[in-house]
Amino acid sequence: MEFRHIQSFVAVAEELNFTRAARRLQIAQPPVSRHIRDLERELGVQLFERNSSRVFLTDAGRRFLNEARVVLQHVSRAVEAARQVSSGWAGTVRLGIAKGLGDVVSRIMNEYLRLASQVEFDVLDVPSGFQSKALLERKVDVGFMRPPVDGPQLVSALLYGEGFSVVLRKTSPLARRKVLHVSDLANETLLLIDRRISPGVYDRTLSLFRERRLEPKTISTSTISGDEAGSILVDSGKGIYVAVGQNPIHPAFTDRLTTLPLKDAAAVSEVHVVWRRDEQSKTTLDFVRFTRNAFHNKTRLMPNHNLNRGAVTRKRVSSGQRKFKASSS
Repeated sequence: MEFRHIQSFVAVAEELNFTRAARRLQIAQPPVSRHIRDLERELGVQLFERNSSRVFLTDAGRRFLNEARVVLQHVSRAVEAARQVSSGWAGTVRLGIAKGLGDVVSRIMNEYLRLASQVEFDVLDVPSGFQSKALLERKVDVGFMRPPVDGPQLVSALLYGEGFSVVLRKTSPLARRKVLHVSDLANETLLLIDRRISPGVYDRTLSLFRERRLEPKTISTSTISGDEAGSILVDSGKGIYVAVGQNPIHPAFTDRLTTLPLKDAAAVSEVHVVWRRDEQSKTTLDFVRFTRNAFHNKTRLMPNHNLNRGAVTRKRVSSGQRKFKASSS
């Protein structure tokens, strides 16, 4: 059964006239008559009764008309959906989000959905250290992560820089300070997240101490301070975290733990958006472009503690834009 046969049937059924149906379909009348004959032969039923002056639907024709209209409606919607995806205003984008970036990503998603409400998002929690692999294996389409980005098949652009903070117990003598310096943490036990989870943060944290010839006592952990398990470690006196991201304390522990900014020009972690160099989806590329433009032009999308990083962010985003143009050409 061919789609054009159904189109011809619906046109004749609604017009009850082969000439008018042909005019509506913008084809000659003989093909319309042939489509109806072929359809009746294939179905094994008579759809129309004809006399010298009029055309009537049979009972089978009336029943078939209801279902045929549904078919045409579904096809029409399918065509429109395909066109929307092709234009970049529909489709599904799978996002990988590193720990502590959920609030920022949520805001950019909501901004984008105001313009492209037909786009669907699948959101996965993927630590920075595993995002490159997830992108290359096509488990996610766009990543929000902290470098490094592994592989020449991937392209990244800086969105902003986030300052480090220190998570410690409110009963700690250090909690009386307004800000902390790396030297203030020399005698503290450092809860250090497994390097596989976030290699960039791991390396940057240790380098802050080593650049000052400090060798901190460390305890390796697979959890971050914002997780319940991480906050329990701090609350139980196991150590402190040098943390990144929004809300580095689990909500259940805000009465017992506190966060202080780590004041050091080098205590900054970059946040990047990452995508595949060979990405063909217009929807995905449009979201990447929107994300970069939004962070370049709207500082309100950035976490408050990062606003003083604006000059660094603007410079790196501009560099990333050149890379984006080259990769999408």
